[in-house]
Amino acid sequence: MAPVCDNLPVLLVDDEPNILFSSRTILRSAGIRDVETCDDSRLVMSLLGSRNFGVIILDLFMPHISGQELLFDICRKYPHIPVLIMTASDELELAVQCMKAGAHDYLVKPVDKTRFVTSVQRTLELCSLRNEVHLLKEQLLSDQLEHPEVFSPIITGSKKMTSIFRYMEVISCSRQPILITGETGTGKELFATAIHQLSGLSGKLVCVNVAGLDDNLFSDTLFGHERGAFTGAERARAGLISQAAGGTLFLDEIGDLREASQVKLLRLLQEGEYYPIGSDVPRKSDTRVVVATNKNLQQMMGKELFRSDLYYRLCAHHVHIPPLRERTEDIPFLLDYFITRAAREFKKKAPAPNPELSRLLGSYAFPGNVRELQAMVYDAVARHQSGVLSMDSFKSIICREQAEQAPPSDQDRPDAEGLRNLFGRFPTLKEMNNVLVTAAMDLAKGNQGVASTLLGISRQALNQRLKRQAPAGDS
Repeated sequence: MAPVCDNLPVLLVDDEPNILFSSRTILRSAGIRDVETCDDSRLVMSLLGSRNFGVIILDLFMPHISGQELLFDICRKYPHIPVLIMTASDELELAVQCMKAGAHDYLVKPVDKTRFVTSVQRTLELCSLRNEVHLLKEQLLSDQLEHPEVFSPIITGSKKMTSIFRYMEVISCSRQPILITGETGTGKELFATAIHQLSGLSGKLVCVNVAGLDDNLFSDTLFGHERGAFTGAERARAGLISQAAGGTLFLDEIGDLREASQVKLLRLLQEGEYYPIGSDVPRKSDTRVVVATNKNLQQMMGKELFRSDLYYRLCAHHVHIPPLRERTEDIPFLLDYFITRAAREFKKKAPAPNPELSRLLGSYAFPGNVRELQAMVYDAVARHQSGVLSMDSFKSIICREQAEQAPPSDQDRPDAEGLRNLFGRFPTLKEMNNVLVTAAMDLAKGNQGVASTLLGISRQALNQRLKRQAPAGDS
């Protein structure tokens, strides 16, 4: 897999040591830590042959080999590496020649610091995006994962999930934020862990649930505080961002973050800096931020509950985890996995699941997703005595959940006119009974045991209804 630009060093090429020193200092103070310098233009091509660079900043007027000659050679042999020209010449014709030759930008010395940093950052981001698109095309055309071992904690046999894994392998190299969405219980922290492991970052993965944190607690938890910043602050405290230096900070339940805290997180993402409580001096952060939520942030933006500028910063890359009901092919794998784990914890022999159990669970909506299935299996294994794993506890939970669901409101409930439109006339009770039985059998894929559970009747009662429903002459 090709590297992504914002993980690669910047190469400064200039024959003046003071220019190299000041330029490197400016970039490092802006959070671009990995900067290499070269004061001999003859060494540049051999450097490029031995390692990768994210961007090259090149002076034009140097002894031995001119910057313009180097520009042509670099664009011909290493067209994937963007080149910025930084020179004392402000001749328009020369600038046009360099841009036509392939330079990404032309900066005239002395360069304004902000202009210099912005140009380098923007070039790195554009290069990173281009490489990610290229890698994504390669990954989506391939059925193979490069690092399947990273995804082993996520139990699945779904092609839909494999496609998500391939996407994660591509974006994990980027330093841009990642937004993970999915219903409760889908395993968002497992996905964040996989992204961190794939990234190759040397720092730690630090996880924090931001739900319920007020602004002061959020700031203290993430940014830390100085000694004496508030009553009781007898010593300085480093925040979680400091702990995650060079690694990944995972913020779960980001949809519950309050507005004042949203502003501070936005500054961290935009500027790469933050202020510990009680400090007027900003601190730089090289932490990669991954966030997760089970809420619809776009709907929250419409209600002005979530900042749109923060949302668009967070969703530079978006991983959506499908709910379990949309990947029912995973249920048999998850069943075997959780039965084995539960039996080990309860020090029992792992029971065999009833063949109908997967069909029954496949008809259930699973509002709690994988976490709910795990709880079901652990409860069933705890009750298990011998033989095949009983389906009674599963049926009990499913029936209870269906009974507790709110009945349809008057607006959702079909009125008399709607029933007439459906049947062409007002239906009889027998016709409505047949509709329910047929729908349950379709959902259960023809399995009477599962269908009877859905209808809340015994299997024998369902069998009698099916016989009465069958046309004359059918056996």
